[in-house]
Amino acid sequence: MADANVVVNKDASWTEQESLILKSIDETLHGERLDAILCVAGGWAGGNASSENMIRNSEILWKQNVWTSTISARIAALYLKKDGLLQFTGAASVLKDTSGMLGYGMAKAAVHQLTKSLGTKKSGIPDACTAVALLPTMLDTAQNRKWMPKTNTDSWTSLNYIAELLHEWTLNPSLRPPSGSLVEIITQNKQNELKIH
Repeated sequence: MADANVVVNKDASWTEQESLILKSIDETLHGERLDAILCVAGGWAGGNASSENMIRNSEILWKQNVWTSTISARIAALYLKKDGLLQFTGAASVLKDTSGMLGYGMAKAAVHQLTKSLGTKKSGIPDACTAVALLPTMLDTAQNRKWMPKTNTDSWTSLNYIAELLHEWTLNPSLRPPSGSLVEIITQNKQNELKIH
């Protein structure tokens, strides 16, 4: 369903956000179920343990990445079709240490753990549903181009590619990786390869 929006107060608590979102979705769907839930929310900030803003940045990143993902998991448990797709946004960089971006690493690692756990039996999402996390290295967005204008973008992943991939997986469950997969997107010379973790 692409013709409804839920506006969430960013200052509301985690449970307040969940309640508002679930109530709005229930009122919008009128008993229908969703083919896919795509959690594309996220954010980035750097900083190690000595950074003055490490705790503040970690809190923001937790809200942007973990709150949105766990609320998406709740939506899936209640409103996703039996063979639906639940997608989260992880990060390839978090497959290694993230000493220069601790808050980001912690938040994305939690998203990876959530994905792996939802891929197991008795996770609470519908049977035959697929939960996956996409792990790009760098997305080709206007904002990234603005902040890195002189960078070679041949290794940046196109948003069109991701949209087409998710559309294909939504329509064809047999083409999806196994539920619980962390799907690293490796882009080189504008060519994309998927590596399943």
